[in-house]
Amino acid sequence: MLSEQTIRIIKSTVPVLETAGVEITKRFYQMMFTSHPELLNIFNHANQKQGRQQTALANAVYAAAVHIDQLPAILPVVKQIAHKHRSLGVKPEHYPIVGEHLLKAIKDVLGEAATPEILQAWKEAYGVIAGVFIQVEEEMYSEAEHQPGGWEGFRAFRVQLKEKESEVITSFYLVPVDGGPVADFQPGQYVSIKLEIPGEAYTHIRQYSLSDAPHNPYYRISVKREDGADSRPAGKVSAYLHEQVKEGDTVWLSAPAGDFVLDEQDTRPVVLISGGVGLTPMVSMLNTLVQRTPERPVTFIHAAVNGTVHALKQQVLETAGKHPQVSAYFCYEQPGEEDRAAQAYHKEGYIDQQWLQTVVPDAAKAVFYFCGPLAFMSVVNHSLRKMGVAESDIHYEFFGPAGSLESR
Repeated sequence: MLSEQTIRIIKSTVPVLETAGVEITKRFYQMMFTSHPELLNIFNHANQKQGRQQTALANAVYAAAVHIDQLPAILPVVKQIAHKHRSLGVKPEHYPIVGEHLLKAIKDVLGEAATPEILQAWKEAYGVIAGVFIQVEEEMYSEAEHQPGGWEGFRAFRVQLKEKESEVITSFYLVPVDGGPVADFQPGQYVSIKLEIPGEAYTHIRQYSLSDAPHNPYYRISVKREDGADSRPAGKVSAYLHEQVKEGDTVWLSAPAGDFVLDEQDTRPVVLISGGVGLTPMVSMLNTLVQRTPERPVTFIHAAVNGTVHALKQQVLETAGKHPQVSAYFCYEQPGEEDRAAQAYHKEGYIDQQWLQTVVPDAAKAVFYFCGPLAFMSVVNHSLRKMGVAESDIHYEFFGPAGSLESR
């Protein structure tokens, strides 16, 4: 337990963390990777270059400071991060390294303002917070290994089938090389895939949502090739998977993880909303719903630039055709002539509140899950709140480090 004095000192640093948090975390990663370059085998290099990892860590540190006197309040965030850590292979021995360089970064950025009392308080607080992470992750590691079909660390999988779904998205059907069963998962979860790319100094690990229902003898991931846009670097892993990995090749996976999951005990109507490749966990949820609770009403809404980049479209249409309780709607930002001729979409432009209200007139009686680009999710979240949907009925997933759909 932390003393009242330590709690008071930590809370006194909240204003500076709000303004200088990202600067501290940027410095932290620079210092840590300089001293421990082997950790680059774990961290996503693209997220580092884009600043997403630094921002996510700054938000987590800020939240910890705000709630330092009531740490159970941040347990949901701890579990979300712990899922990522377990899937990447973060271990207890990594936490002292992180703590050492986080304190160094605080001192380096704040200078004389980082008094010995502040540094000591943060050292004590970090020890308590790290202990919580280690305990939660230990339970997750044990569960992943000892569940039926589970395993420790990374397991070899063979690409049984590689299937092009659109101009930018390809699905990979993966089966265990050892011939054993695969661990079950909850619709919405992801797996981490580890690759050693020729010419790259470090291992690359990426997380991809599972895009089919559980209880199959395979895992399916549907990967978008990231060519780079809007100052974002091109995706080395996605390009390698698309261009180099072939049927019969071996990749390495950690067991399924993630807390963005479908509540299968809920019987209310469910609305699944996605943008771009954010449809992958939504399709997993859709396929699960029609198999396990075929009477539950489902509204599936997907937004894409146009039909050429719309993946898994035919599968969704076939599912809706077979199951009367499923309604599917497509929104295309820039529909092409073929899209218009086929009338396979229901709205031109962007998803907005006015259109959502026509598609889901009883929104307050439904539960919502959505995933996609950050700006897309912000609009959906804002629209749902305006439509009277309770916060507890709104669930969403960030691809990559957690961001925020609300201003602080």
